Amino acid sequence: MRWRDRYGIRRLRGPKVAKFDREATDADIEALIAFARSRRGVEFYVEPETFATDTTAVAVADDGEWTRRRVGSPAVIHKVARDLALPVYDVQLTGYPQRMRAYNERRRREEDPQ
Repeated sequence: MRWRDRYGIRRLRGPKVAKFDREATDADIEALIAFARSRRGVEFYVEPETFATDTTAVAVADDGEWTRRRVGSPAVIHKVARDLALPVYDVQLTGYPQRMRAYNERRRREEDPQ
């Protein structure tokens, strides 16, 4: 069964595909959109494709909660961000926001109170 390419993943990604990872699907993009619509202050951070993984985007809410999904190419998440009127950054240039690290630390402390 072929999946629909509603977000232009195939068209925007070009011929290069990571070796070990699966390709991005509409479900990946829809998960990012659902996250962004259900939280305040969301920003997207694009992570580059590597040998082992496809291009990914991390959506980070204002409280630091985050989710990561495959996007196929930076152009896809840029289009989604534009449609949602949300900012998108290149993580190689900006790094991850401090609130994301603080959220991870809070979660770690909750899981391992010692």
